[in-house]
Order: sequence, then structure tokens, then C-alpha cells
Amino acid sequence: MGPLNLLPAVVLSMCCHVQFALAWTVSNFLMTGPKAFLTYASSVQVGAQAGIHECKHQFALERWNCPENTLQLSTHNGLRIATRETSFVHAISAAGVMYTLTKNCSMGDFDNCGCDDSRIRQTGGRGWIWGGCSDNVAFGEKISKQFVDALEGGHDSRAAVNLHNNEAGRLAIKATMRRACKCHGVSGSCSIQTCWMQLADFREVGNYLKVKHEQAKKLEMDKKPTKAGNNADNRGAIAHAFRSIARTELIYLEDSPDYCVKNRSRGFPGTEGRECLKGNKNMSQLERKSCRRLCYECGLRVVEKRIEVVSSCNCKFHWCCTVRCDKCARIVPKYFCARKEGGRKPQNKTKRRHRARDH
Repeated sequence: MGPLNLLPAVVLSMCCHVQFALAWTVSNFLMTGPKAFLTYASSVQVGAQAGIHECKHQFALERWNCPENTLQLSTHNGLRIATRETSFVHAISAAGVMYTLTKNCSMGDFDNCGCDDSRIRQTGGRGWIWGGCSDNVAFGEKISKQFVDALEGGHDSRAAVNLHNNEAGRLAIKATMRRACKCHGVSGSCSIQTCWMQLADFREVGNYLKVKHEQAKKLEMDKKPTKAGNNADNRGAIAHAFRSIARTELIYLEDSPDYCVKNRSRGFPGTEGRECLKGNKNMSQLERKSCRRLCYECGLRVVEKRIEVVSSCNCKFHWCCTVRCDKCARIVPKYFCARKEGGRKPQNKTKRRHRARDH
């Protein structure tokens, strides 16, 4: 069950202080939840979907490719590991929820929220003043925190790490915002500008967090849950471990497993059967090296398959006002990782290096 199914449980836990009800669906919640949270539930769901979609894009050519069955956010159920990859899942999910809530707020979708006008008509710099409709990130941050952070009810190091990564995801939204301006003046002289802050494209947020994922820091601390009577000691140990970690950085507790090899218990499919790319000079470095990373370095070989692809062609404009296209089929080569002849299971020849870099 993916993270989207957890959203109604988040609200239920937050409002009613009951155990997570993973069998619930969004429609179950919408029939019973408080009005305030009904208002935001749809945006939260769309935001979570956006986060997971971005995760899949960013890791499409990595050994770990954001598989659905590893995307539960709650430490109550399923996602007890705290690897470099799960740090990204938490960050991009929290960012997606905040991003969507902020967008919807600025667009006037919520009665109690609109543009951030806290600096309207204030001087921003030489030749420009604040104006326009700045995206209300304070609102998006507040509601996102209430929904997403409600998944963490524990007091152990894993819960603390997850909450930290949630916060890093929300801070990524702020870090990637940009200033937009409009000129004013006689005959377009632009003697003064009105400027506002707006959200970047969510792809920029994903790119930003992917870099943070690659630079993530391992946290050395006790991973055991809090025992009765030692809450103060546990909080002290966590605070000590976090003392040198910036709020914008992603952190993890455990080294990543070998993603080359299938692991059913943890839901990792391995790289056998994965598609890789080759033969195009216009590819990025990540794309050009995908067959080596996914296949050869995992002890697999690359096989070519000829696949029929159907696409639109011979498109013509018809008055008025439609475009009609034919369907054309062509055969294209595609490349996949396959087990070497002899049938032995894939082994990662660069296991030591893989564990050091996680990818």
C-alpha cells in the first residue's frame, strides 16, 4: 500500500488520536472528517502524488527506482528502514504536499487563504517594491507539516530522522523560489518594478533534493526505540547527534542494501529486466551510463529486443478546428538487463563501491 492510502489515516490520527487505519480510503475519510481537513484533503493527495511522480522521474535510471511498495511514509507500518533513499522519499513527499497547498492557496481555492501580502508596497531594493501575488509558502508549510508530520508518532531516532527530512523537503520549496517582476513607467521605461516571490517548477525542487540525496549524511546514533523512563536521555542523545546537521540537509541511519539483487522482504525488485539506454549521442551522462550501472555492474548482460511502437503521424489541420492524425507503427530497438547465460542469479561485482555510494 503506497503513501496515498495513508493520507486519510494521517488526518484521523491527528484529529482523533487513534491508531492508523490503513484500510481506510480517501472516500471513507471524506465522509467523516472535520470540515477544516476536508478542505485540504484533495490538495494533500495531489501533492503526495506529485512527490512520488517526481521521485520516479529522478530515479528512473538508478538501481533503486522508487518502487511503489517501498513508499509508505509511516514508521508505524512498513518503512522501518532509514536509508539514503527513504530520506529522499520523505523530503519529496513533504515538498509535494507543501507545493500543492501553496499553489492552491495563491489561486484562491481556499476561502481562508490567498496571496502573501505581508510585504506589499514595501521597498525591496533599488528600483523595485514588493507587490503582485507572492505565493503563500507559510500557509503551505503549516498545513503540510500538520498532515505529513502526523505520520511520526514515535520518539526514537528513526522518527526524528524522518521528521528532519520532512522539514528539509519543505525548506527546498523555499530555497528554489524565485523573484518575478513587472516593469512600470512611461513608455515602458521600467523606472520602477513591482516584484513578488513565486514557486519554481516542481522539477527544480526535485533536482535540488536529488543533489541533497547524493550529499546526504549518515547519522551515527542509537536506533533503538525509547524505553520507559528514559525519554529525557533519548531526547538528549538525538539532540546531540543532530547538533552539527543543517536543517536543509538530508540524513539517514543505515547504509543502502544491494539494489542489484531482488529482495522480496523489503520490496526491492532488483535490476534484472530493467530497461537501459544506449546509442544516442544526445543523451545525458546518466543515460549513457545506464546500461553499465543497471546491468554490467550488477553482473547482468544487456539484451536487445525489437519492439513495435505506435505513434501519431501524418497529422493534418482540418477547418475548423481539429487536428487529425494517422497511427503509424515502427520497430525500435530497446535494451534490457538479463541474467547471463547459465542462469546464475546476478551478483554485484562492485558491491563494496556500491555500498559506499548507494548508487
